[in-house]
Amino acid sequence: MTRLRVTDDAAGSRLDRYLAGLPEIGSRAAAERLLDSGSVLVDGQPRAKSHRLEGGEELELELPEPAPETLVPEPLDVPVAWEDEHLLVVDKPAGLVVHPAPGHASGTLVHGLLDAGAEGGDDDRPGIVHRLDRDTSGLLVVARSDDAHARLQELVRERALTREYLALVAGRPRSRRGTIDAPIGRDRHDRLRHSLDTDSPREAVTHFEVEELLAAHALLRVRLETGRTHQIRVHLGAIDLPVAGDPLYGKPGDLGLERQFLHATRLAFEHPFTGEEVDVSSPLPPDLEAALAEARG
Repeated sequence: MTRLRVTDDAAGSRLDRYLAGLPEIGSRAAAERLLDSGSVLVDGQPRAKSHRLEGGEELELELPEPAPETLVPEPLDVPVAWEDEHLLVVDKPAGLVVHPAPGHASGTLVHGLLDAGAEGGDDDRPGIVHRLDRDTSGLLVVARSDDAHARLQELVRERALTREYLALVAGRPRSRRGTIDAPIGRDRHDRLRHSLDTDSPREAVTHFEVEELLAAHALLRVRLETGRTHQIRVHLGAIDLPVAGDPLYGKPGDLGLERQFLHATRLAFEHPFTGEEVDVSSPLPPDLEAALAEARG
């Protein structure tokens, strides 16, 4: 834990901008990641990035382990579902961390993508514009240049990147389709969780539609409009439809699952250079197919 005192001349500054100017952090993107993860406390309390400082507050920062100065490519067998000279779409297996983080300095998806020419964005996560949880499988689009990274980020900001997931939930939805519009942030009482009970809410919108109703479960097709940490898992749990197998928000061990039943099954977007429609799908992996078969039986 790093503790710092806010200087008096910072009175009136936004919290995210003040953090970005600290040498320990160094950029607006890094500051926002710390705030999103609940790793910043102001006088012992989490605050939104737009919080105005008064000067003299004590900051407590949980800084990530420094990434290696140079990421070393590592051979990882990750299927490429689609690619051209600008972009590639990979099909991430469950259990694989997307980018270096504390406790995962090597063996991440980013290390495996370096040989494929992933570039753009932050030095410790080249090419990455969105992410999947370690135990969520499925499709991820990656940039191969700074220009491609900037254009993909713009698609995300404009909500023009269609991201669809298949989620098996315990229970039966009250309607065939619906939208969950509820801000999410770091939970007030448990720093490992995100929830609607938060001091740092950020807009979060999730759409769902029933694919298949089963005896005690429902298979949902879920579309993200925003991309907050654990968004689908938090939102579905909030409407009493916990994700099967989810060890943090749902039903751990349900149907023999060793992880949450959540798979990024479709990515669709207009190619930011050519204008062609890119539409890529990924089938359920064997462990999720087996759980679905058991739910059907």
